[in-house]
Amino acid sequence: MKALLLLASNGPLVILSSHESPLDDVFLGKLKAKGIDKFFAFDLDLELVKARYGGHFTKVMQDLHETDDLRVLDYNGHRIFDLFRFDELGEQLMYDPAMQKNKVYVD
Repeated sequence: MKALLLLASNGPLVILSSHESPLDDVFLGKLKAKGIDKFFAFDLDLELVKARYGGHFTKVMQDLHETDDLRVLDYNGHRIFDLFRFDELGEQLMYDPAMQKNKVYVD
């Protein structure tokens, strides 16, 4: 399982996914179905996410209404920015379908 912070036009999201990369075609299709077609993504440490969300993390993981490969953990931008510092964000990736080549930035 992988945790990601997505910054999209409809605001920030913390998501959990079994996909290795946000650039996976199936993953991109699921995001598009949720109205997300362009975004910045940052890796989040899964153990840190579990610690910050506690019981809510467990509940989302057990929710049978979500698919196994993409679960939205949080869509409240204020809470997300309160829970995570910028120096806790991992690898940055940006995706725009209009770009020739999407980019990954590693510190």
